[in-house]
Amino acid sequence: MTGFILNCETGKSGTLPPISLSLNESSTTAIYSDTDMQAELIDAIQQNRNITVFNRKEGLYDRLTVMDNVTFYHKWFGCSVPLPEILVSFELQMCAKKPLKKCSQSEMSRVYYAKYFMMNPHPMVFQEPIHGVDIKTINTFINMLKKVADNQTPALILVSNMEHALLLSDITYKLQEKGLQEMEVDTGEKDEIIPETEPASTLTTAKLFKIPAKIEDKVILFDPMEIDYIESQDGKARIVINHESFSLDSTLAEIEKKLEVYGFYRCHRSYIVNLQKVREIITWSKNTYSLRMDNPAKSTIPLSRTKIQGIQDMFNLK
Repeated sequence: MTGFILNCETGKSGTLPPISLSLNESSTTAIYSDTDMQAELIDAIQQNRNITVFNRKEGLYDRLTVMDNVTFYHKWFGCSVPLPEILVSFELQMCAKKPLKKCSQSEMSRVYYAKYFMMNPHPMVFQEPIHGVDIKTINTFINMLKKVADNQTPALILVSNMEHALLLSDITYKLQEKGLQEMEVDTGEKDEIIPETEPASTLTTAKLFKIPAKIEDKVILFDPMEIDYIESQDGKARIVINHESFSLDSTLAEIEKKLEVYGFYRCHRSYIVNLQKVREIITWSKNTYSLRMDNPAKSTIPLSRTKIQGIQDMFNLK
């Protein structure tokens, strides 16, 4: 197998820019965009009849068991991987005798993963592959991506969730009307050291009580403890509180030192989290990590592998 050049013309509405993207056979590429732009991109991709997009919408038999579905497609696609290995790889052995119509959304998603893997298209293009599934299923999909890379098959993931893009991919792009913009992905290298304008010991809580954020022509002042996390978008920082986000006139590097005294931690190049609101530390099968936040949105934030030790030390974990 070799790489693949994805070429897409301007979409029907004119909002999708022309795209030419080289997909590497040994790495996973993600494109993050809003749902409207994603739909236009998928339409453009499917104009090429040789590309089948994974979308969990059709092709399974609800009245048959999981085993019957997997067995049928195993024969249909002439898959060389032994059937028992497929069942184990996709965590289907425990629900193999269950009718598909009685399966949970996560179990059904794993059947879809198995079908698409056995189909072995070139390239593999996934639409929202881990939306609404449990941790076991996300781990299963990450393991699948490793097998895809080992098979030298290019993989492209289309998502509307930045955390999913960073978790699943080696290379991440943001798609807007002006075109594709490559996002900064944590490579494990140390962040650039920003010179301090004054000693850290002088940064006391008396100096900073509120964080100013903009909403149209208004400036709203937030208590640091209200904030779930802060993310970087297009070089600027945005406060996230539950399902809402607010723009800051600062970069992450500029605000990191100011919030450190309040228990905030730079867990990734693109994220600063409020440690008081961290509920879980999740270890994935791809040697990657995430933080699950204790907020109504149950947000999942990428945790760099170079930062895991710092988190463990802060929470006295061994």
